[in-house]
Amino acid sequence: MCFMCRSDPSHVISPVEIEIQHDMTYNEEPIRILARKVKELRNKSIALVKVLWQRHGVEEATWEPKEAMRKQYPNLLSGKIFGDENP
Repeated sequence: MCFMCRSDPSHVISPVEIEIQHDMTYNEEPIRILARKVKELRNKSIALVKVLWQRHGVEEATWEPKEAMRKQYPNLLSGKIFGDENP
């Protein structure tokens, strides 16, 4: 069966501007920390933070090591995003 399709400008979705590098990747920035937990291993414990990333929903938030996030995003150490009592 063949149907005719009429274009309707209201059905056009405008793309979000994302700066893409030559290797087809783009930079993500964390928006905020959603949760914290400590992963207990045999000999050590690892502090983790659940990160909400730019252009992603809450269901796509990821658990990242807290120290790695501190090193990679030092501007987040203002205390408001990480919520540290003792920065």
